[in-house]
Amino acid sequence: VQLQASGGGLVQAGGSLRLSCAASGLTFSSYSVAWFRQAPGKEREFVASIFRRGGHTYYADSVKGRFTFSRDNAKNTVYLQMNSLKPEDTAVYYCAADSSLILSSIRDPVQYDYWGQGTLVTVSS
Repeated sequence: VQLQASGGGLVQAGGSLRLSCAASGLTFSSYSVAWFRQAPGKEREFVASIFRRGGHTYYADSVKGRFTFSRDNAKNTVYLQMNSLKPEDTAVYYCAADSSLILSSIRDPVQYDYWGQGTLVTVSS
């Protein structure tokens, strides 16, 4: 199983980026998938998730209204569209997948079975 995150880069505040996470060895439609991020010196934090059943999405308060999580089952890929980026969004972004995620556990990185390698997002002021 491999999750390949991509799309990070350097962007000015107010700009946009779209992250992608492509899976091999598993079928994303059978998994709940999440994005986490980790800034230097900080703990990994939940950003957004999409459930395998129903496709319901959940967002951290800090990104709600600015980030959008979507999935393309045909491409076995999920996306995180990030708009109105702020310097505090600077972090390494990771995608993660779990086959039995429950709502109460979406923010806990320990619950996820598989992780991508991370992609760096840098937002300049």
